[in-house]
Amino acid sequence: MKAKFVIPLALFLILVVFLGVGLHRDPRMVPSPLIGKAAPNFDLTDVHDPSQRFSNKELLGKVWLLNVYASWCESCRDEHPLLVEFAGRKMVPIIGLDYKDKPEDARKYLNEMGNPYDLSVSDLDGRVGINYDVYGVPETYIIDKTGIIRDKIIGPVTVNTINERIVPLIKELSK
Repeated sequence: MKAKFVIPLALFLILVVFLGVGLHRDPRMVPSPLIGKAAPNFDLTDVHDPSQRFSNKELLGKVWLLNVYASWCESCRDEHPLLVEFAGRKMVPIIGLDYKDKPEDARKYLNEMGNPYDLSVSDLDGRVGINYDVYGVPETYIIDKTGIIRDKIIGPVTVNTINERIVPLIKELSK
């Protein structure tokens, strides 16, 4: 009779352990299958000048950040002042990927909030975002000199994320 309760009790305890572990994990630390792989190529139009195109191949030889944002994204507005401040350090080029947004809305957003980007490109249909495995905006990628994705930050960057994660990795990759 006691053996009848041992298996369900053991399964329940295992479930509790998994739940406990899951509750202590940072949801922004979702592993990306792209880390350590070549950044997907793109060739998109400039948000400010649609007659100009930009390809990420132009940044080979440089460490750079790709920040996925949108004017309609509240979390993007939260992180934006930090990106503007970080851009002032001139550590690396920062490319904005305006995700599923109208270029005129992106221009208005950048004019109002400040423009941290060396260049911002339009991903009108979200295909580049899909190729980069974007879960939602904002997301930030650190890409090395050879075009390999070295890190992905899901959600808005914070002062701690910049100082403890982004800056040390940039310094390491820039050597």
